[in-house]
Order: sequence, then structure tokens, then C-alpha cells
Amino acid sequence: MATFSNPVVHVDEEFYFFTGHAMWQGAWPFVDVWDRKPIGLFLLYALPAAFGFPAGIWAYQAMALASVVATGWLIARMAERLGGGAGATAAGIAYILWLDVLGGQGGQAPVFYNLLMIGAAWLILESDARGSRMPGLGAMALVGVVLQIKYSAVFEGMVFGLWLLGAEWRRSRSPLALIPYGIALIVIALTPTLAAAGVYAAIGQWDAFLYANFLSIFHRNPDPLPELAGNLGQMVLILSPIVTLAVLGLKRTWREDSGKTLLAVWLGAAIIGVLLFRPWFDHYGLPILLPACTAAAAMLGREDWRRRDTPALLLTVALAGQIVLLSLRHERGDGAEFAALSDAVGKGPGCLYVYSGTTMLYVATRRCTLSRYIVPAHLSRAREAGATGVDQDAEIARILAQRPGVVVMRPTYNGERSAAHARVLTAMEDGYRLTAKLPMGNEMIRVYKSTR
Repeated sequence: MATFSNPVVHVDEEFYFFTGHAMWQGAWPFVDVWDRKPIGLFLLYALPAAFGFPAGIWAYQAMALASVVATGWLIARMAERLGGGAGATAAGIAYILWLDVLGGQGGQAPVFYNLLMIGAAWLILESDARGSRMPGLGAMALVGVVLQIKYSAVFEGMVFGLWLLGAEWRRSRSPLALIPYGIALIVIALTPTLAAAGVYAAIGQWDAFLYANFLSIFHRNPDPLPELAGNLGQMVLILSPIVTLAVLGLKRTWREDSGKTLLAVWLGAAIIGVLLFRPWFDHYGLPILLPACTAAAAMLGREDWRRRDTPALLLTVALAGQIVLLSLRHERGDGAEFAALSDAVGKGPGCLYVYSGTTMLYVATRRCTLSRYIVPAHLSRAREAGATGVDQDAEIARILAQRPGVVVMRPTYNGERSAAHARVLTAMEDGYRLTAKLPMGNEMIRVYKSTR
């Protein structure tokens, strides 16, 4: 509850909400608002954004809460189905609690699509149990939806598809049966992505769709090795207890059982899938929690654990989660600080340029934008140089040439191009005045207004 109504829980969610809100004004992702995330994520956020600001903040966070509870419940049911009934409830609770220490306290993409992935895994178990193709086709349909929320789920989706093909081969031993089934699984999984591509092709924006969704990521520059190592180390540290319990649980209850084998394969696939996609922010590890918590039920429900160790573990994670939430609130800011900053920006005439800071200001102040590059890092961060389809300095110069009515800047940050920051500061010396310097978390945000 500590994050409810806070519009600045995480920069990602701020941008997703902005884009969902902009779509109601006729904006097209990748064309009018640039990013690499699939359009399904923005369509998801468009639902709560329809309520406007601030009601939409409550709406998306309520959606996230409902998704978390449903996912935890399905984890418990799956653990029970696979023989871990004694620890099933603890496994579901563990998932919910671990979200707070792994960056899932708000509406990150995995918070929503984890529900679909656990549903897909359940349907695969149904397919194996019934010897039927239909649940498997349903599983890949869910995977297809997930891919339009976050492409990084592709590795788990491929493993799910291969599992279904292996099960079909064991049942039929017939290539003639296997090949059309495999084609059907692929087509169903790709249908949402193909549909999105078709829409953009139909409006003459195929190139924009292709570059943003599939090509730009390969042009992005890597973060410095120490930063990558720190991100990965933090994620490993947070996940290691539950992953260790998962491995011990699988080892303790291992038998020739397709469900347990699927769980082990899924856990391995989730870990490999995360390792393949840098820069390893903490919330990148959220998909690992699904198979890990489910498999950990065997240990969490062990008789000698239930009395002391399991409650102690869950209590420790719960307390750690609250400490993390309070720390992040101190670091990133809260609703009161955002309201003060929003008031300082104001709703008067003139467009807004958030060179660095929270993009939620665009929604709260209803000021117009001057670029399709809304995420500040796309123009100011070194790793994005040459990876967004525009020259960063040229776009900043173009924005400043339009004389935005208000410019917002945070202090310099790690990974920022110093030349870009200096360019904007220099521009603020000509026809702008500093009208406010307000706290947002542990930073002071500067608001400049045009004097012309």
C-alpha cells in the first residue's frame, strides 16, 4: 500500500502511463512517441490512462495489485498440483513478498505478464495430463500476448513450445502429426506480433515499427562493465535464496514426473532468458520468481521448515521489502513532492521539455510536447547514442529552437552525456529564468521558464 497513488514509483511506469494517455489523444507508439517496448504494453496502460490523472494512477496500480494476487494464487495452485501442497500457500506469499525487493512494487511489465505465463504453464500441464493439443495451443496464445508486452519472454516461450512438441512426439511418434502442430504453435504465438506489424504496415509506418521493435536494440551501446556487474550482482543476491530453495525442492521431490521436469526446465529457461538481456536491472529478474517460488514450495512446506524457518524467511523478506520501499520513496520521491513540482511547472501556455526528470509532468500539467523522444535518456544517455534513429544533439537543438515554455532538469546522473547537459544549461542562459528548485526524492529538480 506504500506505493498506491504515488505517480513516481518508477520512471518506466511513468512513461508507459504517458504513452497510454497520449494514445487517447491520437498518438501512435513508435511514430509519435518513440520506444522499444511492444505496443501491447502501451495498450495495457491505455486502459487506466483513460481515467486521466490522478485517477489513472490508482487504476493502473489497482490492476497491478489484482495481477499480483492472481499470480500468487496460481503459483499456490500449481505447487499444490505438483505435490507441494503443504508449502503451496507459502510459495504464493513468497512471490508477492519478493516483488518488493526485486523492483516489482508497481506496474512493471512482468507484474502483468507473469499472470499470463503462469497460466500458460498451467495449460501445458493440462495438455500433458489430457494428451490433448488444445490446451497447448491455448498456452502459446498466452505466450503470444506476453510477447506483445515484453519481447524478452521469447526465450521462455520457445522452451514452452519445444516442450509441447516433445510431448506430442512422445504421444504420436509421427512427423506428419508433429510438423503441422509445430507450425500451429508458432503461428499462434506470433499472431499478436504479426497483427501489430500488419497495422503499422497498413498505415505506412512499417519502417518505424521494425526499427523500434527489433533493430534499435542492437545499436544500443553497452553500459560500463562495473555498472553491469553491479546490476547483475544485486539481482543474483536478491534471487539466490528463493532459487536455492527451488533447486533443493526439486532435488528433494524429484521423480520421473513431467510436471516437475517442466518446472525445472522452465526455471533454467527463465534464468538463461534473463542473463541474455542486459543491463540486468532488478526487475528483469521478476520472471524467475514464477518457477522458483513454485518449486520452492517443496522446501517451504517441509515439516521441519513450516514451524520456524518458513515463517522466519517470509517475515524477513516482508521486512526487507518495506525497507526497500521506504528507501526508494526517499530516493525517487512521492506524490506530495510531485504535486509541488507539477504546480511549479504549471498549466499555462507553452510546451514543456523534460530534458531530465519525470515524464509524468507531461500528463499532470497537460502541456504539449516538442518531440517524439519523451524518455529523457533516449537523448541524454550515452548508451542510446546512435540507437534511437536520430542524432541526439541535433534533436535536443531542434527542441530548444522551438523555445519550450518550460524546461525541467535534474542534476547530472551516471551515464548522462555531459555535453548534452551543458548544451541545455547554456540554452537556459538565453531567455529563460530559474523559477523553482524543488526536491524530488534525493535530488533537486530545476524548473526554467521562458521570459519571452
